[in-house]
Amino acid sequence: MTTTGDDRAIVLLVELFVHPGRVAELRRFETEAARIMRRPGGRIDRVIQPTGPARGAVLPHEIHLVSFASAAGLEAYRANPELLALAPLRESAIARTEVTVGIDGEPYGDGSP
Repeated sequence: MTTTGDDRAIVLLVELFVHPGRVAELRRFETEAARIMRRPGGRIDRVIQPTGPARGAVLPHEIHLVSFASAAGLEAYRANPELLALAPLRESAIARTEVTVGIDGEPYGDGSP
């Protein structure tokens, strides 16, 4: 279970390592997953396609910044039968996933130059 100790929004940094030649399957899976995650208050806020450097490690194909309004929303998404039914598509597309779960921190400055 994912908890924050209160009902704060959850932020995930998701690194997706795709099987070679399976980008179309990744797109199909992520499109469906994004639709399903909206119901319990989740969304993919940003998709980043790394360009390097990897410092000796393999770069993920994509990095997603994902948010949920609460830990309960994240848990509901993970347990959704529609998402679970997509497991074969996910497995055909994604070789490895690394997820870091957190909460928003205090910003540094106001963004002005």
